[in-house]
Amino acid sequence: MRVVLSVWGSRGDVEPLVGLAVRLRELGAEAVVCAPPDEEFAALLAGAGVELVPLGPSVHSIVAGPKPPTAQDAFRLAPELVAARFETLTAAAAGCDMLLATGLMPAGARDVAEKLGIPYVFACFHPIGLPSRNFPPGARPGTPSPQDETDLKVLWEQDAQRVNALYGEALNRHRAAIGLHAVDNVRDHVFTGRGLLAADPVLGPWQELTDLELVQTGAWILPDERPLPAELVEFLDAGAPPVYVGFGSMASHTPKDIARVAIEASRAQGRRVLLARGWAGLAPIDDREDCFVVGEVNQQALFRRVAAVVHHGGAGTTTTAARAGAPQVVVPQIADQPHWAARVAELGIGAAHDGPSPTLDSLSAALTTALGPATRARAKAVAGTICTDGATVAAQLLLDMAGKGRAPGAA
Repeated sequence: MRVVLSVWGSRGDVEPLVGLAVRLRELGAEAVVCAPPDEEFAALLAGAGVELVPLGPSVHSIVAGPKPPTAQDAFRLAPELVAARFETLTAAAAGCDMLLATGLMPAGARDVAEKLGIPYVFACFHPIGLPSRNFPPGARPGTPSPQDETDLKVLWEQDAQRVNALYGEALNRHRAAIGLHAVDNVRDHVFTGRGLLAADPVLGPWQELTDLELVQTGAWILPDERPLPAELVEFLDAGAPPVYVGFGSMASHTPKDIARVAIEASRAQGRRVLLARGWAGLAPIDDREDCFVVGEVNQQALFRRVAAVVHHGGAGTTTTAARAGAPQVVVPQIADQPHWAARVAELGIGAAHDGPSPTLDSLSAALTTALGPATRARAKAVAGTICTDGATVAAQLLLDMAGKGRAPGAA
């Protein structure tokens, strides 16, 4: 049995698919991952022994410029990704039993599966932005929402129009080229009304956030057995646990002075600092020995040895820190990150910073909460409740459904 897993997005979108691919392989299936050709992602898949089929442009080339991507950039990227999916997935999925797609609006994946006559599965790592009668698109619990049903309907129709404007012409042009009829609602066509939610039930409850029929499998975790670098271990052993600061694939979105603010706020708490360079290129502000910089590293092992994790609020980092029992300070930048920040605060396992650009005072206040004994105790308690078998649950479900020739939830 052969399954194609397709994604275009950041490290937090790619790594879960690698975890799922590994588990599928362990259960006797062949899995291939179609993902962006970033060097970091290629190394990740190679290290796991998973076949990579390059899909679309590199993510780094899109998001790591001096300024955040604009609306014009989105209108250029959307048709490029549609074309890449039709070309790449048609070849990769030929002779396969199932195609799963996730990441940035995977328009084109379902259409390839339709043409090939194989089941298509939509998967997501959070429910934010999915169809809901309770919240307008992109809203999160605690934010003002229109109460009038007409207002909600208008907002949801506007979101469908936005997606159609980005993807509609390209999608229907490629569908016509392979003999398929046009679709009038790209968003609902991609989502299908059902799908898999690869998020932990404790961290990511979803029932009030979308009307889709989701099967929550738990997060798809890729086990990381790499040892920590010797110099990093030496730094960790030389004193009390440091505060980890990292913003992953956030580049142009990350405040330019975040390293300085984070270092000074940590020092104000009497803590050493561990900076993750990431795509934002975080760097020390002086040559003091209380600050150490790391690149790509085993976060699963590292987070068990830090006092707190200051991060952007990606689903993967949030889950890894929660599993490690590390208190968190989430400084959300974009997309679903405010949702995860709010959830961390609701659970009492850390603090949610108000806004994307912390000051010394605001980050110090958040660290005071995260480093407090009550938060540390709560983080340790919640760590024991986080599911670790999400990839196994998903893999078994996919294999069962592929054998029956239908997608999860289909009649």
